Amino acid sequence: MTIRLAVAGGNRGARFDQVLGGLEEQIELVSVCDPSEQIRSEWTNGRPELKAFEQFEDLVEDPGIDAVFIATPMLLHAGQALTALNAGKHVLSEVIAAATLDECHALVETVEKTGMTYMMAENYCYRREAMMVKNMADQNVFGDLTYAEGAYIHDCRDLMFNADLTRTWRANGSVAGTQGGFGSTQSSRGNGYPTHSLGPIAQWLGINRGDRLARTTTFVTKSAARQEWARSVLPEGHFDRKDAAWADFTDSATTLIETEQGRVICLRKDSASPRPHNMALHSLQGTNGAYLSGRFDGEGPLVWLDGVSEGVSPANLGYRDKARPAGVANSTRAAWQTLWDLSDRYEHPYWKQFGDEAIQAGHGGGDYFVMYDFARAVAGEIEPPIDVYDAVTWSSIFPISIENVKRNGEPLDVPDFRNR
Repeated sequence: MTIRLAVAGGNRGARFDQVLGGLEEQIELVSVCDPSEQIRSEWTNGRPELKAFEQFEDLVEDPGIDAVFIATPMLLHAGQALTALNAGKHVLSEVIAAATLDECHALVETVEKTGMTYMMAENYCYRREAMMVKNMADQNVFGDLTYAEGAYIHDCRDLMFNADLTRTWRANGSVAGTQGGFGSTQSSRGNGYPTHSLGPIAQWLGINRGDRLARTTTFVTKSAARQEWARSVLPEGHFDRKDAAWADFTDSATTLIETEQGRVICLRKDSASPRPHNMALHSLQGTNGAYLSGRFDGEGPLVWLDGVSEGVSPANLGYRDKARPAGVANSTRAAWQTLWDLSDRYEHPYWKQFGDEAIQAGHGGGDYFVMYDFARAVAGEIEPPIDVYDAVTWSSIFPISIENVKRNGEPLDVPDFRNR
């Protein structure tokens, strides 16, 4: 089965052009949609058979399209997904899936009503280390999982302004037109971009597949780095040089989530602080061992597994006759080892089969596998690995976190979208 795919959002969508070229048997690119004539022309140049649409509503009415990849600005995702689903199109949506709880509920109801395939394109779940850790967690290598951390730290201040020094959607405090009222951007006073850090963790912990997110709270820092940067690049008299322009923003947000089975997740999101990009900071703790991602480019991921890695924990070196593991003498302290030492045993089958091709795509190979799995899901070969219930559960942290901050950190329940 070959899926006739349309790309909505030609800027971000262009990152997938190479991926689609490697999946020609599964996916045929037939249309692109973008309000910019220049971007549409860049797509159609040399491809006269490719249709180009300015309006999304015109795109989804085309009977020659089976599915739509939504890669538009974040606050448009939910509304466009609803439009496409109701028009009988399958949907692959960029992150996050929704900006309000009303949008979350509407997505679930519409997918259930229409029966169309919906998947969220959370590419961080498909990074090599994330898939390998999931493979290990599924095989109980870490034991009973108790705690996880995730962070997305990326200085995006240079993405706040257009060439004419007006704000881009990333720097707007709120944008009207989202279902359920106003939707704030990822820069607002909350955790505005949770799925990169939460997605892999949710899959490791089996969220929505045996466990669920129960309640959450978020605390935020003051806003400082945006003001300093704006004053350094904007001309005298520009409104955004003033502190008042950034009063509704935060530099860093920290979210705590408790699961139904008593696990705790800690997330950090920071798109303002000056520092090198930390693309995918994660850790995982279980009763038999732990995982630590690399902290910076060039540092590899680490694991320690009881009975596999060097040493014992606790080593009890000062108490040689007490509480020592049976049969262990002169034991050494536990020492980390590289995750890749265990790749022969735990590498995910996807990376064994397609790793060389996937790594040529964006986001550490994630963009390739997102599109590959979507094609398989539409064809009925698999259920969407990141289905609508996952999409809205992970995305709901955004609007809930804003409410947490308004209530001075009061913990709030996370809706159970499967059992409404």
